[in-house]
Amino acid sequence: LTGLDIYKLLPQTNCKECGFPTCLAFAMKLAAKQAELKSCPHVSDTAKAKLEAAAAPSIRLVTVAGEGGRLEAGNETVLFRHEKTFYHRPGLFVRVKASAGAEAIEAAARALEAYLVDYVGIKLGVDGIAVEADAPGVDFGAAVAAARRASRKPLILMADQPDVLAQGAQAAAGVQPLLYAAAEANWQAMAEIAKAAKCPLAVKAPSLEKLAELTAALKQAGVEDLVLDPLAREPGPALQAFTQLRRLAVKKGFRALGYPLIAFPGEAASVDAVVMAAQAIAKYAGFIVIDGFDPAAVYPLLVLRQNIYTDPQKPIQVQPGLYEINNPGPDAPLMVTTNFSITYFAVNNEVEGSGWPGWLVVTDAEGMSVLTAWAAGKFDADRIAKAVNGCAIAGKLNHKRLILPGQVAVLSGELEEALPGWQIMVGPKEAVDLPGFLKLVWGQKTL
Repeated sequence: LTGLDIYKLLPQTNCKECGFPTCLAFAMKLAAKQAELKSCPHVSDTAKAKLEAAAAPSIRLVTVAGEGGRLEAGNETVLFRHEKTFYHRPGLFVRVKASAGAEAIEAAARALEAYLVDYVGIKLGVDGIAVEADAPGVDFGAAVAAARRASRKPLILMADQPDVLAQGAQAAAGVQPLLYAAAEANWQAMAEIAKAAKCPLAVKAPSLEKLAELTAALKQAGVEDLVLDPLAREPGPALQAFTQLRRLAVKKGFRALGYPLIAFPGEAASVDAVVMAAQAIAKYAGFIVIDGFDPAAVYPLLVLRQNIYTDPQKPIQVQPGLYEINNPGPDAPLMVTTNFSITYFAVNNEVEGSGWPGWLVVTDAEGMSVLTAWAAGKFDADRIAKAVNGCAIAGKLNHKRLILPGQVAVLSGELEEALPGWQIMVGPKEAVDLPGFLKLVWGQKTL
């Protein structure tokens, strides 16, 4: 709705209780998604229903949950992250097959449960397990139970036969898995299973038209939480289908296709599965099911996902303050940097790996890197001096020497004025050169 459309549904009393001077101003903010309807205490129930329906997200939020956490997909509002941001990162699931047996499933689930890596201070791991009934006659319920015994992560249950999927859903009672999948031939039975289990349901079809027909039918049958699989497995068709689905939902407001998407990178025949998974992360998948757990392949996918789904207006930051590296003493060097997470960890890791003890003052630069913060006026002599004085480092040192990043050597004169009695040393431009600098320059200064 436009601002004028919304204005016509408001009480038009200009009471200012919403925080805006007029109802028209409030309507314009609502249209720009810069205000919430609940701020108006006098809107009628009829108008509220119309406005809430119009303001519903273009892509429905779908939640899957395990005993150890939950994963949300959907609610995205843009095609490109620089337009605003992406809100819900895609879930990365590893597929295990029921025919492998309970022991193998438990072992795989334990490995996934234990896998946790550190990336610039952020803990990253696989989000869940997809259990597939891959052969006739397998005990799907036992396979799901085995996965639950070894892991508390969310589940995706995969079966083509409704009665088999029902066994898995029964074994997953108490949690909320994603059920995969309804198709043209079985959607009625799959809908009943999803409603009984109160779980989201994936729907698959070979065309967008058929997907829209099935989602409409499933919604009419009472299943609201859906996930779409356009059955496009190769790079070109998958990119085209996923982009069309996102564009139809976000740009055209086509509600019948406004649901999260699921991708299966390992089913591509023409390209490596890791490449397909990277494409799925970048281009709109809400759930990604990979085949086999290889930490060397999973780690770069987790890092890629983290970078894409970090708000571009809010860089990853660390807490400003004083940090100790390798148990520094009063003669250890004192360095300064910004609170951009990658910058901090680059400096910390290089110094820590070299064995040098050191003190590191992290300045609040609003999450910007050294050169960017300096250019934006967020890393200047006054801020650095405030950070140094604020952490009371002077009382812990036998010297007054501060190492400044080489990229902002121009600040050295101003910083000497802002920190009277301190000697400002210009360090290297790159963190990788810090160990050599400390050995050759700082070592000579301390002799």
